[in-house]
Amino acid sequence: MNGDQKQGSEVARLLAQIRSEYEAAHLGLTGLAYGTGTHAFITQKMENVGKLHEELKAIVGESAMQLVVEQLSDVPDTSRAFAP
Repeated sequence: MNGDQKQGSEVARLLAQIRSEYEAAHLGLTGLAYGTGTHAFITQKMENVGKLHEELKAIVGESAMQLVVEQLSDVPDTSRAFAP
């Protein structure tokens, strides 16, 4: 694996992890776990997103935020799916 492939794999891993952390925090607020998600849990997930973003920024530079936006643009809005 050359350097570009390794860097691409790391970018893909970071983006997937950012998505996972964001979805977990979002579901803690709105999903089936609503009411069971604590402030500390959600805060930790969002802090993790921030740390992962910084790692991503170190690899790709200022375009990191655009990559994150693209990654999260299709995260389903579950807040209405579980509303009574």
